[in-house]
Amino acid sequence: MSDKSMLPIVMIGSGGHASVLAEILLQQGRVILAVISLEDMSEYSVFKGIKHLRNDSDVLTFNKDKVLLVNGIGMMPRSNLKKNINEYFLSLGYRFETVIADSALVSANAVIESGVQILSAVIINAGTKIGAHTIINTASLVEHDCNIGSYNHLAPRCVLCGQVNTGENVFIGANATVINNVLLSNNCIVGAGCTIRKNINNDDIVY
Repeated sequence: MSDKSMLPIVMIGSGGHASVLAEILLQQGRVILAVISLEDMSEYSVFKGIKHLRNDSDVLTFNKDKVLLVNGIGMMPRSNLKKNINEYFLSLGYRFETVIADSALVSANAVIESGVQILSAVIINAGTKIGAHTIINTASLVEHDCNIGSYNHLAPRCVLCGQVNTGENVFIGANATVINNVLLSNNCIVGAGCTIRKNINNDDIVY
C-alpha cells in the first residue's frame, strides 16, 4: 500500500468488485468513510454501517489531502468509465490508494504504481512493473520481468509468462495464458481461456 496508507478511504462504486475491495480494506483495518454510488448497497453486507452518498460530486465534500479514493467500478472491455472517473478526480488533486490483498504474493523487486488493485491469491514475481490503476484479479500469475501498462484488467486466473509487455487499456479474460515475450498492444482484448503465442496489435480482439 501507499505511504499514505493511514488516511481514510472514500470508495466509488458499490457493486461486486467494490465489495471485494472493501472487504480487503476493512480486514486490513482501514476506515471507509463513505461509498459513492447511485445503486442500492444493501445486497452486500460488507457495506453495512458505511455512509452511502449517491453523487460523484459528493466526493468533493472530502478534503483531497485528508482522504484517498478507491475506484470500485469493475473494468469492462473497451469501457472508459473507470478511467474517466479516475482522471477527473486526479485532475482535481485527489489520489487513489493502491489495494493489495494480504494473501497476494508480490515480489519486493516488483514495481506497483498508484491505484493498482491486486486481489486475493495473486502472484507477481521479480522485475515486474504494474502500471497505474490496473486490476490484477483473483489468483492471477504475473511472472518475472513483465511490464503491464496502465488501466489493464487481468481477469481471474490469468497467467502471464516471463517478459510479457502490455500497452494501456488491455483486457485479458479469465484463465487466459500469455506466453513469454509477447506484446499485447493498446486496447486489445484477449478472450477467456485463450493461449496467446504471438504479438497482438492495437485494438485487436482474440478469442
